[in-house]
Amino acid sequence: MNSHSSLFAVDHCRPLVMGVVNITPDSFSDGGKLYASGRPDVDSIVSWAAKLIDQGADILDIGGQSTRPGARPVTESEEIERVIPALAALARRFDVPLSVDTSVPAVMKLAAQEGAAMINDVYALRFPGAIQAAAETKLPVVLMHMQGEPRTMQAAPQYDDVASEVGDFLAGRVLACEAAGIDRNRLAIDPGFGFGKTLEHNMSLFRALPGFAAMGLPVLVGLSRKRMIGELLDKPVADRVYGSIAIAMLAAQRGVSMIRVHDVAGTVDALKVLAAIESYN
Repeated sequence: MNSHSSLFAVDHCRPLVMGVVNITPDSFSDGGKLYASGRPDVDSIVSWAAKLIDQGADILDIGGQSTRPGARPVTESEEIERVIPALAALARRFDVPLSVDTSVPAVMKLAAQEGAAMINDVYALRFPGAIQAAAETKLPVVLMHMQGEPRTMQAAPQYDDVASEVGDFLAGRVLACEAAGIDRNRLAIDPGFGFGKTLEHNMSLFRALPGFAAMGLPVLVGLSRKRMIGELLDKPVADRVYGSIAIAMLAAQRGVSMIRVHDVAGTVDALKVLAAIESYN
């Protein structure tokens, strides 16, 4: 549904909650859940989306390529086969903005035709042709920072000043997008927690979130169940729910606009409580 082109301009009382719909066999937290016999299971995808919406998701983020550390890339045709039929089914069924998590120009264009409301690109439109494709769709775009690429990004990430370097990168990508004809009011930024960052880098970035918000663009964060939570709590992926909700609350207090999560119900409740307390008089 393309009626959500002003998604970033809306003044919300709390961060928007983005529910994860991973149509992959190998994503770190939920890979394979929406697969049957090695193929996307559209019925399961629709059921999962309905559950997330019922739990209060404001946006659904649909991805067909895992970006976990060490993940192998899939071909353009594989990604199209995973994402586009599911996206079309969800767009026909639900009145909720649908984000497509992709870096591939052909997927961006097809997704826009099938009702996507937003592009969420971990490569910040750096693939050949991506920035032109995004401009053609006229959709809002999230630009994320990543050092390296998924297969190698956690090998030995290094920064002199992680917050400054990530901020400079994102500012540069915003300028590139504007030069390509993408209006600034269609852009959001994501510092890319866990994408080519150690725990120390992630902690520094988190403390710098108010500075990213001060750049004047909506800020999306994806922290849910990530290694950062596991290292802080010494817990496996399945046991990181409460830690993920806690860090979502802390991110909201630091000015973020959107939070990408696996555990929608708990995150929505926590953010509602925070919004009510902060607005109470």
